[in-house]
Amino acid sequence: MGLLPALLALSLLEPLVSAVDFTSHVDVFQGSEGGGNDFPGVARPFGVVKLGPDLYDGKSDAYSGYLSKGNFSGFSLMHEQGTGGAPKYGTVSQLPLVGNISQPLSNLTVARSGTDNATVGYYHAKTDEHVTVELSASAHAGIYRYTFPSGSQGNVLVDVSHVLPSFRGMGLGQNYKGGSFAILEDGHYEGHGVYDNGWNEAPDWTIYFCGHFDTTPTSKKVFTGTDEKGSVEQPSGSAKASTGSTRVGGLFSFKDSDVISRVGISWISKEKACSNVQDEMPSGTEFSTVVEDAKSEWNSKVLSKITTTNTNETSLSLLYTSLYFMHLIPTNQTGENPGWTSDEPYYQDIFTFWDLFRCSTALMQVLQPTAYEEQIRSLIDIWRNEGYMPDARSSNYNGRTQGGSNADNILADAYVKGVRGAVNWDDGYKAMVKDAEVAPPNDPVDPMAPDSSTKQGRSALPDWLSLGFITPKFSRAVTRAVEYSCNDFGLYQVASGLGKNEDAEKYLNRSRNWRNHWDKSKTSLGFSGFVVPRNESHLLDTDPVKDTGYWGDPYYEASSWAYTWNSVHDMKHMVNLMGGAETVKNRLDIMFKDGATGSSGMIFDPTNEPMFNVPYLYNYINRQDLSVSRSRKVAKEYYRTGKSGLPGNSDAGAMQTWLLWNMIGLYPITGQTTFLIHSPWFESMTIDLGDNKKLHVTSTGGDGNGDKDFYVQGLKVNGAEWKKNWLTWDDIFANGGTLEFQLGKTAANWTTEELPPSPAS
Repeated sequence: MGLLPALLALSLLEPLVSAVDFTSHVDVFQGSEGGGNDFPGVARPFGVVKLGPDLYDGKSDAYSGYLSKGNFSGFSLMHEQGTGGAPKYGTVSQLPLVGNISQPLSNLTVARSGTDNATVGYYHAKTDEHVTVELSASAHAGIYRYTFPSGSQGNVLVDVSHVLPSFRGMGLGQNYKGGSFAILEDGHYEGHGVYDNGWNEAPDWTIYFCGHFDTTPTSKKVFTGTDEKGSVEQPSGSAKASTGSTRVGGLFSFKDSDVISRVGISWISKEKACSNVQDEMPSGTEFSTVVEDAKSEWNSKVLSKITTTNTNETSLSLLYTSLYFMHLIPTNQTGENPGWTSDEPYYQDIFTFWDLFRCSTALMQVLQPTAYEEQIRSLIDIWRNEGYMPDARSSNYNGRTQGGSNADNILADAYVKGVRGAVNWDDGYKAMVKDAEVAPPNDPVDPMAPDSSTKQGRSALPDWLSLGFITPKFSRAVTRAVEYSCNDFGLYQVASGLGKNEDAEKYLNRSRNWRNHWDKSKTSLGFSGFVVPRNESHLLDTDPVKDTGYWGDPYYEASSWAYTWNSVHDMKHMVNLMGGAETVKNRLDIMFKDGATGSSGMIFDPTNEPMFNVPYLYNYINRQDLSVSRSRKVAKEYYRTGKSGLPGNSDAGAMQTWLLWNMIGLYPITGQTTFLIHSPWFESMTIDLGDNKKLHVTSTGGDGNGDKDFYVQGLKVNGAEWKKNWLTWDDIFANGGTLEFQLGKTAANWTTEELPPSPAS
């Protein structure tokens, strides 16, 4: 059957999208506990405002504001999503209180009553003072609906000094540095706060706000406060603080039980914050309208991008919840950039490309091609104005870089997959060359890695350029070496496409430098050959089972068992170094064997990104069946619905995108056009690629939910028999297409053509 008949047949299976509320399948609390750190509050796709609760227990970092236990310290408009390291934001906050409040600016908290509940675009909580708090949001504004106990004095506290604290003792806690607060003649309030630090060690940054109450308060007071003197009312109706020792804020009191508050924020000015709330939530806006608009936007722009005929509620929840969480950040801050004036798009809140480049950005291109092109343009514009592209960025500041300059990988991936539009690729390549050739100054000095900059770029370049490897005088030396190799491969790809042949040859050769860390004599669990630290004269000894480290160590957040597999652009050579296909199979097998190291658990770590690709590497030795069985076991055992449903930090949706690719039946090799084929979960899935293009993925012979009978027996791509265990972007994504899987109970030898490419080999 040709492509057109296949598409017509598949259209009969395609579910109707109209009138479907996909948000009913989204669990906004999934991964909010157990280390997932998902943000369960309200937001729009890529929205600046992420309005949710801030919980405080005096000992735990609330990375996205939420904790399962503790008291409410506020409900703030700014949060990150799924991050670790240290909290960021928790700014522009309100806290409802009951009764007479004599010292409002004194780090007040109020206990939770019962269990919070939420759906897409709506959050509901109750305090132990019997106040109901309901939240919703637009892109730049939030709306609060309070229900106070009848007959009580209800109050809303606005405390400009409010931030999410950190208790980890790593020097990454945020600080309030001062601000302003004023109540104007018409009753609305305005102000700003200045803050610093957080995970990316950002210096002072300013956020502006503009708030309205649609219920007339019985009193409205401005306060200043210090720890020594307590809170002091300011009869003038305004207050300023030039240092963090003086808090500023306001207390609004009400006799009415029902109170609506609308607040806009801006990175530019108080006037812009006021226009944001006026444009997006003018006076008289119904709370329910904001909720319904949020649901509609999520349905139309995000959740309807993937549809399926599957009816298993657990699988549908995992599918649509994962789509939701991967679209919360980065933040689309176009028009809200305080750093420079530009006509280019501006996205920030990138946490982090070290997490996202492996498979998240590839899925963003598939599902959101317009936004993805904007994100690529934004990265290049950050380089134009700040000198380097970020590996992470928050509060308009680059930092922290954990390994390589992995924006290079992302630009390479976009380039080879045909992202053009308004992207200036000459400038894009210059940005990549800056990463590859110019080490950033070590300013500011990171106390956890004082040897070289963690702000941006590749700070171990002095060794990389002069030696072709990285010595331990630079922290995270092995991690950086294998990632710099991948970064240089990205430069090779773009240089080749731009016709810069001399550059292409240079960077292809540099992409092989991971080999200079290879110790063929290093053994672990009966296998020889690992990437290890080295100095200028010899390789250094480590224990591959135990050498996982952190900022100051040779291996960052994973062991040499993980990083040895990192350079997939050179996979054919790696297989040869390891001793051939059968040895590689056995070596991969032992990573999934429980207790292989003598303790419980696997070497394979499903909780962190450096091993994301490992289950799929069997494709490179023609054992596609094992890629299917290993990856499916991880997906089904470590990803669940519920508050502890993620195996590790979401990391801005990185965990969720790994699961989504498993559902689709493909895995992307970033920086190449290659997608490794494994096995889809569902009988039918349709992916909207934009511009009236779609990818239809169907399967027969399985159980329809990916739990059993998932081995591939045969595959047709665009109606033709397919014998490779990989395909390319042009095969199915550039113009749409079909994948028709025949599945069964046992493995079958259906792949008889060439293995996935290893361009550096």
